[in-house]
Amino acid sequence: MTLKDRLEWVEGWGMAVGGAGYVFRPTDAGGVAEAIETARDSGIPITLRGAGCSYGDAAFRPESVVLDLSNLNRVLTWEPESGTVDVEPGVSLASLWRLAIGDGWWPPVVTGTMEPTIGGMLAMNVHGKNNWTRGTLGEHCIEFDLAMANGESRTISQEADAELFNDVIGSFGQFGIITRARLQMKKVHTGRVEVRAVSAPDLEAMLSLTDDAKDKWEYVVGWIDSFARGRNLGRGLLHFARHFEEGEDPEATSSLDAAAQDLPANLFGIMPKGLMWHFLKPLTNRPGMRCINFAKYLVGSTIGDEKTYRQPLAGFSFLLDYVPNWKNIYLPGGLIQHQSFVPAASAERVFRQQLEICHEHGMPSFLAVLKRHRPDGFLMSHAVDGFSLALDFPVILGKRQKLWEMVRALAEPVVAAGGRFYPAKDAALPGHLYRSTFREGQLGRFAGIKAKLDPDRVLRSGLADRLIYED
Repeated sequence: MTLKDRLEWVEGWGMAVGGAGYVFRPTDAGGVAEAIETARDSGIPITLRGAGCSYGDAAFRPESVVLDLSNLNRVLTWEPESGTVDVEPGVSLASLWRLAIGDGWWPPVVTGTMEPTIGGMLAMNVHGKNNWTRGTLGEHCIEFDLAMANGESRTISQEADAELFNDVIGSFGQFGIITRARLQMKKVHTGRVEVRAVSAPDLEAMLSLTDDAKDKWEYVVGWIDSFARGRNLGRGLLHFARHFEEGEDPEATSSLDAAAQDLPANLFGIMPKGLMWHFLKPLTNRPGMRCINFAKYLVGSTIGDEKTYRQPLAGFSFLLDYVPNWKNIYLPGGLIQHQSFVPAASAERVFRQQLEICHEHGMPSFLAVLKRHRPDGFLMSHAVDGFSLALDFPVILGKRQKLWEMVRALAEPVVAAGGRFYPAKDAALPGHLYRSTFREGQLGRFAGIKAKLDPDRVLRSGLADRLIYED
């Protein structure tokens, strides 16, 4: 098969950015080596791709070899006594939790969807609703095998190679290809969590309640009604959750069955989930989303306020999977997300400013999510001792440039406050603003490792070109 025969359109998960690439889908190490050799012989960069769940340009680059690793999806070893697992990079989060839950284990860090692959999750060093308590996924990786652009491979251990380990995890796949990862799972005694729902009338209360809950609950996540203004600016709903201790849940045994975790096939017991996005699409505009946000807050702050209930782990964790293909409501333009991480002392001021910027531009976020975070030791870390605010925006045809300009305006107060950004969610951040958040010596170290492990810059991506290598 020639390179021309492999040409396909590849895009980010948000469907707002994309390009044509030469797609390779290896099923073993030999296929990975073939793709690397083809790229080097052709002088074409390689972009790594898993499930393609990054919103923007992290998993594609126009006119590059796109190395799709999703078919490298074998679980190599599983040790139910210790909860350690060895997986290939294409193993999905869904496959991982389904494997482990019957033996009383759960991934220590999960995203809002179960679709990402472990290789991609480590490349972007994902966080979850429990970042304050558990950190990022990279902190629970014991070791990994790294295939480098020159064809060599080595095993890198968190214990024996701590510095290089922390350099590679979260480096966007720019230093090598993770071909095997060993993870430590989290022991659970039941497949359910206890959840508490709380409403907050404004941004100050949202932040205060989130901070108060961070040491009392395993998971803390907030939803903000970004259409509210004035004294209601930043109002929203918070959900806290904790794992049950042994003996606390009377349904512990049955809830550890993977089938008991399956999300409902129908919404409200009637409508097939696959049809739901068609009904939501007519409401995917400012008036419609204003009404949805208002109704959500009204219900949550009245009949849902201060309620405690039990929920399956998958149901609590993977909210984005309740409505299949929900992102299609944003077609034809797609969507982008902007996620800012701001130190605790500056969070209220910066987030208030961001919400007002959205209103001033006439582009309030259709979905806004708040989380609490702590720092970590990874070279390309996005984390701070503070909060993150993730904002979803539709890309409306004819207003794309205006939206990109607004993202720049949203980013500027974050930089001024000493905050950071999360590349896995980004599609529009200017490179100079991203690099402005680097710690002293960080960019130089990145460049030094790149020069050592991939001096010819064989490994590239649209994201890396825009944020790191941009002249």
